[in-house]
Amino acid sequence: MKAEIIAVGSELLTPDRVDTNSLFLTAQLNRLGVEVTRKTVVGDELEQLRNAFGDAMERVELVIASGGLGPTEDDRTRDAVADLLGRKLQRDPAVMETIEARFRQLGRTMSEVNKRQANVPDGAAVLQNDRGTAPGLWLEDRGRIVVLLPGPPHELKAMFSAQVEPRIARLSTGVRLFARELRVAGMGESDVDQRIAPIYMRRQDVQTTILTAPGEIQIHLRKWSADAAGAEEVLQQLQESLVLVLGEAVFTVAGESMEEVVARELAIHRATIASAESCTGGLLAERLTRISGSSAYFLGGVVSYSNSLKSAWVDVTAELIESRGAVSAEVAIALADGIRRRTGATLGVGITGIAGPTGGSPEKPVGLVHVAIADASGSKERAIRYPGERDRIRWQASQTALDLVRRYFLYAAHPKNVVKG
Repeated sequence: MKAEIIAVGSELLTPDRVDTNSLFLTAQLNRLGVEVTRKTVVGDELEQLRNAFGDAMERVELVIASGGLGPTEDDRTRDAVADLLGRKLQRDPAVMETIEARFRQLGRTMSEVNKRQANVPDGAAVLQNDRGTAPGLWLEDRGRIVVLLPGPPHELKAMFSAQVEPRIARLSTGVRLFARELRVAGMGESDVDQRIAPIYMRRQDVQTTILTAPGEIQIHLRKWSADAAGAEEVLQQLQESLVLVLGEAVFTVAGESMEEVVARELAIHRATIASAESCTGGLLAERLTRISGSSAYFLGGVVSYSNSLKSAWVDVTAELIESRGAVSAEVAIALADGIRRRTGATLGVGITGIAGPTGGSPEKPVGLVHVAIADASGSKERAIRYPGERDRIRWQASQTALDLVRRYFLYAAHPKNVVKG
């Protein structure tokens, strides 16, 4: 079965609101074996709504919409669909009583406009809303299904799970989506594709998508099948082939974030970590501590923006800063080693750079960042120039720092892993 999602609301066509319901609906539909082929955002104009639903019903068997079921005059989804299907809107007494009961329960007086929410197209099945006043609707017409859901996410999710999902599941042919997600660090999108294209191009039965994100490349493998064991075997074989050619650049095959991977490695090795950051402004510490249980491995960190605090807090000598510059390999190493010594952590991480848009020079341009990691045996440093705006540069720097920690543990079992050099 193929489906389209329509997000209704003129506010979604402004920079003030983002449609997040379609993400939830896509995930749930894919899990049920329904392929989402298109998503549309449409305003509250009646004719535009009518056209959006009419066009979608010409293309797919299932149309699911969110929004436009409220009590005000600009909530026109019911009216547009009823008009499109040639159905009359009738005031449903049972729905009316449910809405009135909800207002009584809340101790509020129901406004006259709320009665509009009890208008139901002929032949529609009412989907009860346990978290709001707007009921959902399930309509069938000439082999097509139209589902209307309320816009507030907490209402939509509860209604879909309790009342829409069971109905769709009964229509399932057994075909569903199987997926894998690999994430890669330290390589660009074109480099990744050049390596893996000869492999995934041989598997026309698997949809392979390569996406770029700050500090990482994501490889999505998707296969529709009614044979669960066969699909998983195909994806596993393809995944193993991709990992073989990409090597240690693959940091997860489970769609995890880099901080989740690093947290697991720190826990496994019973290691601790501390950070001294300049240009990232505490972003590395924030990412390390967003994982529950991070107090077991993260001892603390400092944001030493000024040169004087680099010296006072992390023991970076003024002479070193004067001779090499605050943005240098030597200062990054000193930050990493200084915070390690100060906290007693297994690993210290130091970051210094120029996030921009000002402050660059021909010798040290905007985007230049030095990241260092230190343990009791020595240190390792990486200098990278990142493209993009300030926030993107800062995020990529924190990603590189986490990746250095990941690779440290990747080689922890080998003597050559000493971080010197």
